[in-house]
Amino acid sequence: MGLSSERLKDKVCVVTGAAKSIGFGIAKKYAEAGASVVLLDIVPEVRDSAKGLADAGYSARAYVIDITKRAAVLELFERIAAELGNIFCLVNNAGVVDQRPFLDNTEAEFEKMFRVNVYGTAWCIQGALPSMVKGGEGKIINFSSKSGKTGSSLMAPYSSAKGAIIALTQALAYEYAGNKININCICPGITDATGVWGNVSRGYIENLKLPRDEVVKKFTAKVPLGRLTDIDDVVEYVFFLTVSGDYCTGQAINISGGREMH
Repeated sequence: MGLSSERLKDKVCVVTGAAKSIGFGIAKKYAEAGASVVLLDIVPEVRDSAKGLADAGYSARAYVIDITKRAAVLELFERIAAELGNIFCLVNNAGVVDQRPFLDNTEAEFEKMFRVNVYGTAWCIQGALPSMVKGGEGKIINFSSKSGKTGSSLMAPYSSAKGAIIALTQALAYEYAGNKININCICPGITDATGVWGNVSRGYIENLKLPRDEVVKKFTAKVPLGRLTDIDDVVEYVFFLTVSGDYCTGQAINISGGREMH
């Protein structure tokens, strides 16, 4: 099927980490295409984000949820399907990042990276899949990272977790291809104006002993296209995978300006 926003009219699309930034941008794009959008986040501000969309005339609702709590996640997805209908699309955008020398990591840092980035993604997929199977179609887009393909210095737990997302995506793509459910992940490079980059840049400022301008210059210089990834780059590609890309599954797609090429 070609690239047409009409495909999303009245479809149920769930986006995690949707209170702001990339997640909200994706939810807004879906809403503008006529989808019934469900915004999930651990922060209460997600309700205001959904209200803003609803006040603009779009179909949007929000739930505050800790995606690491499997039972609560499964219960919520059952509720969403019961109230709105079969889920067509799930975007697993929610995640956390940390940066520190490897020897400074304890069990707590590794557990947090995997609990949110991997387990949280897995529980949301478990929640969405039953209604996708029932509906005979579905799109799942997981968020990995450039660091999930080539690990990043000072970010071993994060890189490990994001690598796990790629393997999870591929395993499920094989398992659910017969159900006409496309499961892919994206691997963004450093994305400007996001909480993740804010946290990472602060870490590099501290660990590399460089001012912020020098940190930005250092990492921009590594990108062949000469700039950091921006939010719209990511939003537009997620949208493409949702409304088209029917012959694409199990892929880990770079959105990095050429910084990652495998």
